[in-house]
Amino acid sequence: MRERMQRTMSQHDTHAPVSLEELLPRVAHGDDHAFEQFYRHLSSPVFGLIQRVLRDPAQSEEVAQEVFLELWRTATRYSTELGSVRSWALMIAHRRAVDRVRAAQASGDRDAKAAQADITREFDQVSEAVMGKLERQQLRRCLDSLTEVQRESVRLAYYHGYTYREVSQLLDCPLGTIKTRLRDGLIRLRDCLGAST
Repeated sequence: MRERMQRTMSQHDTHAPVSLEELLPRVAHGDDHAFEQFYRHLSSPVFGLIQRVLRDPAQSEEVAQEVFLELWRTATRYSTELGSVRSWALMIAHRRAVDRVRAAQASGDRDAKAAQADITREFDQVSEAVMGKLERQQLRRCLDSLTEVQRESVRLAYYHGYTYREVSQLLDCPLGTIKTRLRDGLIRLRDCLGAST
């Protein structure tokens, strides 16, 4: 029995096609033995080409596996118009390797852009906080330049949300006087804030 299997295997090996052009139609029909021979013929050149593009052995192995899987799946679509089987296989290998480089570059670009966005966001937050603090200090300084009645009228009307009539009642001043003080106070604030910028 063992001798018969060896004889069958050796007969299969002796009659096995040796060229890629003869192997590919058998690969297209799902012949595992033909694919093993096909792989033996092409594994070194395919891997070598991919490694020259990627310069990373681990990634090169992954891409080589993808290439042979694609060759297995697309064997039925091969046409002599694509060139020799070897050049067709190497073209697929090169395309896959370049795709991997582009994907890695795009991923790196996305990561860099995300990192830059984080830095910009942090800078913007710090910048806004600093500007807000400076504006508050500037506003405080300008409020301090108002008379006490103007300052109190502005504070009640614009910071506490009281109406002019309510401010008038709280400060025990006629409504017309409060309106005048608020108008004058706002003009002085505007001029002070404008001069500070």
